[in-house]
Amino acid sequence: MKNNQKRVVVIGGGITGLSAAYYLQKEAKEKNLPIETILIEASSRLGGKIQTISKDGFIIEKGPDSFLARKVSATKLIREVGLGDQIVHNSAGKSYVQVRGKLHRMPEGSFMGIPTQVTPFILSGLFSPIGKVRASLDFVLPRSGIEGDQSLGHFFRRRFGNEVVENLIEPLLSGIYAGDIDKMSLLATFPMFDKIEREHRSLVLGLRTVTPPKPKTQTPKEGSKKGIFISVGTGLQSLVHAIEEKLEPNTVKKSVKVEKIVKKGEQYELTLNNDEIIIADSVIISTQHQSVPHLLPDIEEVQFFNDMPSTSVANVSMAFPLSAIEKDIDGTGFVVSRNSDYTITACTWTHKKWEHSTPEGYALLRCYVGKPGHEAIVEQTDDEIIKVCLDDLSKTMNITSKPEFTYVNRWKDAMPQYIVGHVDRMNKANSALATKMPGIYLAGGSFNGIGVPDCIDQAVATVAKVIDGLQVNNKELQEASR
Repeated sequence: MKNNQKRVVVIGGGITGLSAAYYLQKEAKEKNLPIETILIEASSRLGGKIQTISKDGFIIEKGPDSFLARKVSATKLIREVGLGDQIVHNSAGKSYVQVRGKLHRMPEGSFMGIPTQVTPFILSGLFSPIGKVRASLDFVLPRSGIEGDQSLGHFFRRRFGNEVVENLIEPLLSGIYAGDIDKMSLLATFPMFDKIEREHRSLVLGLRTVTPPKPKTQTPKEGSKKGIFISVGTGLQSLVHAIEEKLEPNTVKKSVKVEKIVKKGEQYELTLNNDEIIIADSVIISTQHQSVPHLLPDIEEVQFFNDMPSTSVANVSMAFPLSAIEKDIDGTGFVVSRNSDYTITACTWTHKKWEHSTPEGYALLRCYVGKPGHEAIVEQTDDEIIKVCLDDLSKTMNITSKPEFTYVNRWKDAMPQYIVGHVDRMNKANSALATKMPGIYLAGGSFNGIGVPDCIDQAVATVAKVIDGLQVNNKELQEASR
């Protein structure tokens, strides 16, 4: 490292850390900043939960399979690294909720389970007449008046009642975070709903105001075919490989772990598990939250991560000939209400949702298991998990043969839970780091958003903070950026 050069170390090579390293190097090159970036990943591969299996024409995602198109940071990054021609949209289709042994069509016009159109909600078989009347109180109920955070469950039950929450809102929101909505933080997960209630009182009326109308010129083809999710035709792992290829040579260290970080004057000494010592001017920690207290044992405000829960989940991908599915349902999948006698929490008919994923003549199903209080299923053998999934599917679909192949993917303690008060705890942690260990930042799925675009957004924002912090304290950087 040159005398006037500053070194930034990124700990953790998931999509957040990988994006942070990419944008740091990009900014340094474009603005001629004397910054060296090193990315350290404890495992032998980058990408974290993003993993793709390519087999016999199938594209199988072990982790996330897509992201919302309206969150543009991921699409922007895909194009930047040369994969723009591989961008694919999901096929929009019917989706369902499994309640008490029956599939019910998701009401049209619902946003995260909240109705924005009255007629589909009234006609839906998801709710009893009493449940529908209770939900309509959203139009007249006052604002909650609660200052600060509250649980998603408390917030939505107050506005719509138990039936709508349990049969529609909970299956959708729990599927995103694999969490208990009666413990999950409103402000950390969906602050927009808190804002809508404060500004509009009624969530239904507020969502009508803030949700853009569908274009009047939309053709049937556009409206029926192009969905709201985006992926990469060759699998999301292609994005990981493309970003890695853009990084400067010899700036990534795999299969090595940071054991501790010690402040040395205005710099930081990082000790690796291979006894190597790295001196850094700034550090981005993008690991899972469980490792933060160990890396920063003297910062009291980050010790809450020791008690921050995380859940375990698994997903099962199964391939069949189309002929094996006698009851072919028009749609792309379903989520499961707690009022159903199911172990799975959701099932995606991947071959219908993502046409690129499956060869002609085959079906690809992806089932999900594991939820708070019912995580023992994740510890079962592959055969046991597969049997549970097939037994549950047999209640909905007539499958006449065993799958041609299966993949069981476990994610143990991998789903961070933003419980009530998470935002306040994070604010205190970030404030303490700025005071006691300036130049050290937290970014990633454990901290401020779990989706792929959310993680990329955190990376971009943190890179700006790093460069700004280094420029304030380094005349060479200020001169170089002019």
